[in-house]
Amino acid sequence: MINDNDVIETLDELETFLRSVEVGGLGLDNVSGVALATNNANGRPFVAVLDDNQQLVLGRYVTTEVFENGKDMVRYGTKKPH
Repeated sequence: MINDNDVIETLDELETFLRSVEVGGLGLDNVSGVALATNNANGRPFVAVLDDNQQLVLGRYVTTEVFENGKDMVRYGTKKPH
């Protein structure tokens, strides 16, 4: 599920979102990872929260800048204390 109204526009917003996922603050079950991806239907980049079967649990659209510059943060985590 991707909500068009919830666009992550800065790296700080991406970091906050990733930390929420990491600490379970969004109430999601069976989360096994996150990834940056592109929507096949419209080409928009988004951050995807995936379950154990690599199925989309939650997604948030991101700006092109966040997509390009947030790859390491998504890949390696936020590296800050929770």
